[in-house]
Amino acid sequence: MMRDGYVVAWQGREYDASPDGDNVRIYHSDPVDGFDEVRPGRYVRVLTPEEYDELIYVRTTCTWRGAPFIVLAEANSWLRVEYAGGRAPIARQLGLEEFDFGVYQGWAPLHEVSDLSEQRI
Repeated sequence: MMRDGYVVAWQGREYDASPDGDNVRIYHSDPVDGFDEVRPGRYVRVLTPEEYDELIYVRTTCTWRGAPFIVLAEANSWLRVEYAGGRAPIARQLGLEEFDFGVYQGWAPLHEVSDLSEQRI
């Protein structure tokens, strides 16, 4: 599972999370006690800082064609990646799209990617 976003540790388990001021919203895909349904298949609970153990940012990184990338998404056997090397000429050589000024993204076949790892920030 490729993760890129906030995660909170609560009651011995990690949940996808969204900071909301001092509080944190956590999410679950199944009905669970204490969670409110916000749409089908999406349940939320708001935690105060005293209730959760740790809030961290998790990012998945990899190497593709010898360059460093952040993994944004996964679809079938492809990864949506964002170049993390900071050098526009190299990003262009890799055939990446300029998604925003200085931000280069593309799709990488999973079998071409190496050093896939999760970074906890």
